[in-house]
Amino acid sequence: MSIDKAIEAIERFQGDSLTNSLSGIESKIQKMGIDEIKNLCRSRGVDDDFLASALSVKKIAGQINVIIHAAGILRSLQDILEPGEQVEFVSLGAGNTGRKFDLETNCRVAEYKFIDWRGGPESIRQNGIFKDFFELAEYETPKRKFLYVVGDELPLKFFNGGRALRSVLSRQPKVLARITEKYGAGIERVCDYYNIKKQEVHICDISPHIGRRK
Repeated sequence: MSIDKAIEAIERFQGDSLTNSLSGIESKIQKMGIDEIKNLCRSRGVDDDFLASALSVKKIAGQINVIIHAAGILRSLQDILEPGEQVEFVSLGAGNTGRKFDLETNCRVAEYKFIDWRGGPESIRQNGIFKDFFELAEYETPKRKFLYVVGDELPLKFFNGGRALRSVLSRQPKVLARITEKYGAGIERVCDYYNIKKQEVHICDISPHIGRRK
């Protein structure tokens, strides 16, 4: 079954509300025997093909972050590259690809974070984006450095905030040690480090270049 038909089958099963659909089935199935359950499944389209369809969609959904990462980078390039600028390498997949950054051209190095920031407790996301900023900031190159994010308001609020580096880098003690050794023990908060390096790394909202409008 194609992915389009698989999604259609799932949409028919869930109706306007999956919760209501399941609640209705739970009520109907009480005291049913084999034949009645077979009829119920037939009427709701629950058969081997349907289950295989749902599993196929789940498999694809499990890779959706990788797909967004790859497609987002590719879509943005046609907008952000400048005349004469050429891609030297790009890392589209997940995990360690052997490349230091997601993108390097003859003019820039860049990392992408396709995260929908919500403004709540987002310590894991904050830890990750700080590590990316740090890697860019400390990378020795004459090229311009960019950290592309989906909406820059909340990331910039984090970087200008007072969260302790010891907390942000609790699982990156070597990074914390490098910062302390190079900039002194007085650099204790995210904003302390950001203020030193904010002119070197441009934090840019990539939303307009991937079909997301403010």
